[in-house]
Amino acid sequence: MQLIQFQVQKTMTKSIVKYEYQSLYVGENGFTNKHWEALVKLNSLHQNTYFDIINKGIRFKEHVGIIQIDGLSIEIHPKADRESKGKQWKNVLLSMLQACNRLSPKSAGAANVNRRNLNLLEIYFELFITEIETLLHQGLIKKYRKETKNVFALKGKLEFAGNIRKNTIHKERFYTTHQVYDKNHTIHQILAVALEIVSKVNKASYLASKIAIARFSFPEVKKIKVTAETFDKIHFSRKEKPYTYALELARLIILNYSPDISTGREKMLSLLFNMNDLWEEYVLVMLRKHLLKINSDWQVTGQESKSFIQGHSLRPDIVLRNAEQTIIIDTKWKLGNQYISVQDLRQVYTYGRYWNAEKVMLLYPGITKTKFETFADELDNPQITCKTGFVSVIDENGDLDKSIGEKVIELLGLYKFFDKAIQ
Repeated sequence: MQLIQFQVQKTMTKSIVKYEYQSLYVGENGFTNKHWEALVKLNSLHQNTYFDIINKGIRFKEHVGIIQIDGLSIEIHPKADRESKGKQWKNVLLSMLQACNRLSPKSAGAANVNRRNLNLLEIYFELFITEIETLLHQGLIKKYRKETKNVFALKGKLEFAGNIRKNTIHKERFYTTHQVYDKNHTIHQILAVALEIVSKVNKASYLASKIAIARFSFPEVKKIKVTAETFDKIHFSRKEKPYTYALELARLIILNYSPDISTGREKMLSLLFNMNDLWEEYVLVMLRKHLLKINSDWQVTGQESKSFIQGHSLRPDIVLRNAEQTIIIDTKWKLGNQYISVQDLRQVYTYGRYWNAEKVMLLYPGITKTKFETFADELDNPQITCKTGFVSVIDENGDLDKSIGEKVIELLGLYKFFDKAIQ
């Protein structure tokens, strides 16, 4: 029996913590010019959506998460954390990701977040390795594929031109295209690429041996270049269904990995989430959950679209409707004490006109209380009332507030439509 030993090396990684819309300058806490150049290129590859480039520095936008590059870890926290007097942003962010089905609620990484000082990358790495271990335990599937090569027995289709070219001397061989039933197929090739990336980028010593064992246990497969199109071409049957979550994690890891992104050889992996999108998605999910709980006749949809002008369309974040009325909610990830822009008010008014809504609401994180006001409208149409609503992201225990759906319904004054027995 062969004894295999894995040597685990502890790698020290410097960490920088910033908030949304804060700046980071070269020379600050180990942030070098090489890091800055790499982030500039990363930003340009993503249409400059992650941050603004300033003189020898960057200014973060609404994306939160982590960037790991060349021994440096940059964590970008939600700005709500700054308002919550040091509450744990990781638990809040992870809870939002779980609620929006971007993290498995039964995952080991999410369950252990309270007992380990994990960063977001390590949590996703642990999720991925756990999924690989589960698949290996269940048994990896085999699939049919076509292979063209020299064989010693005639099978499949004989490639005449290739056979003449390759086997003029070796008459005992046949150059054929035939079917092979094995584990060397696209799904395993993708997972192997993700495993290699995790092995290169991981800095957590407690994960090193698990990653090494997973790579050793995984079958040798053909190396391929994986792009977004590679994932889009995969069609899941009942046989491939157990691979769904592992491939979701592999997609996240592979498409956010940027090897050799600058003039040096440092490798970068970034996991960044747009808080505007995540806030909208979380409110939508919690609204649906609450309305389902109270068994109401209100329907909730997200990102409905109507044609506007010159090929453009209007897409309100959330639409609530029943047989009697329609309500529009437009979520905004801005601090509650910020000035409510007139552009936001004009936008939500337009939504109200196009959807014939009686009420529209701009929903912000915060605790400020406001009331519905009527838009000044000289046109001959029903009046639209507007409210700037605020709901706290974090509850009194410092955790993500799970009652946001209930609070939004209360802000809209909809409980009068429900049976009092269910309130």
